[in-house]
Amino acid sequence: MTQPLMPKATAVWLVDNTKLTFEQIAEFCGLHELEVQAIADGEVAIGMQGLDPVQAGQVSKEEIARCELDADAHLAISESTVPMPKTRQKGARYTPIAKRQDRPDAIAWLLRNYPELSDAQLSRLIGTTKPTINSIRDRSHRNAANIKPQSPVYLGLCSAADLEKAVAIARQRSGANRAPVAEAEAPAAEEPPETSSTVDYTRA
Repeated sequence: MTQPLMPKATAVWLVDNTKLTFEQIAEFCGLHELEVQAIADGEVAIGMQGLDPVQAGQVSKEEIARCELDADAHLAISESTVPMPKTRQKGARYTPIAKRQDRPDAIAWLLRNYPELSDAQLSRLIGTTKPTINSIRDRSHRNAANIKPQSPVYLGLCSAADLEKAVAIARQRSGANRAPVAEAEAPAAEEPPETSSTVDYTRA
């Protein structure tokens, strides 16, 4: 069975917004039933943005409603009308001319859903430039009024695997950068005030 793109994010949405059983969600997303239960218990995918499979065209509302009424039914994925991005070779990412107009929508979506991504990561993911990212961030882009945030995966600008990898790296770096700061501040707070030594020299 074909799995949905970004299966964990899809499972998060299904757990929060449907009455499907853990077994149905696990089968649809290609996950273990216990992993889906852990998502429901808040032990896995903490803070992950849920991905609506209906809006993404991966399953219909009618199909979800059918399976909610029958716990033994299997949720069937819809045939995607969006072409899957091809595996790219190493080197700079090339964005087809027909898709370049979609990049502002993709940048806006990434800035909103994954603010931890660096500008360099955004540039590599969808083949854009830092000035373009900054103009969309501060709403100075020439087409700002018409920008509608959309996932770069479904726009065909990057793969789900590339996006998940970039987010994981960004979150790891964010956690690593905070730790040294705390360690550096601790010794400074324990240093004795310099005034005491100055007073001793004066009395001597």
